[in-house]
Amino acid sequence: MTDTMKKVVAIDGPTGAGKSTIAKLVAKKLGFNYLDTGALYRAIALALRNNGVNPEDSAERLMDALRKTEVSYCDGKVFLQGIDVSEDIRSKEIDHYSSVFSTRRIVRDFLLNIQRNAALVHDIVVEGRDTTTVVFPKAWKKIYLDASLDERAKRRYLQYNEKGLHINIEESIRDILERDKRDSNRDIAPLKRADDAFAVDSSNLSIEQVQENILEFIRTRP
Repeated sequence: MTDTMKKVVAIDGPTGAGKSTIAKLVAKKLGFNYLDTGALYRAIALALRNNGVNPEDSAERLMDALRKTEVSYCDGKVFLQGIDVSEDIRSKEIDHYSSVFSTRRIVRDFLLNIQRNAALVHDIVVEGRDTTTVVFPKAWKKIYLDASLDERAKRRYLQYNEKGLHINIEESIRDILERDKRDSNRDIAPLKRADDAFAVDSSNLSIEQVQENILEFIRTRP
């Protein structure tokens, strides 16, 4: 990383913890830009699937497809080859493939500088799975946002159903457990709480309470 990096508020945590919602609100309050790293991984998954790439394919096969791929994130939207794919990447299928492809080192390496470059020009609030440990280990402020399995499954269930993607709560729990296992047990950049990250459990807190806890930490901690 470079010494010219701007202020970075990095938020990590498991799926369904509320990272995207909170990161957007905190970014707005601080006047920072917002970066959704999950959207970048989803866009890569969409590009790879569009190119007929499977998760078990060789690194060479993935690299051939990635060389043709242009992905960017701007003003809350993610672009693939210059086309806004913000809605296309929110399907249950792409949710699955983004998690699977993210275990491949070649994919993580491809996106590493794209993520870091976002902090060269603007102060940012960034959320993901390894933003505090790998992407921005020297972030200005680090937060680890978590919630109980039941609460995260309920949120995911409501999120999908609001989009017309009907799953039951049992399916949501299975999806969360499967995602947690992949995220925490992968060899490359596993999800974990950074030693110097401020932990927030959002299980029994309102969005406003979570936001205020994080803003208080940012305001008062050196």
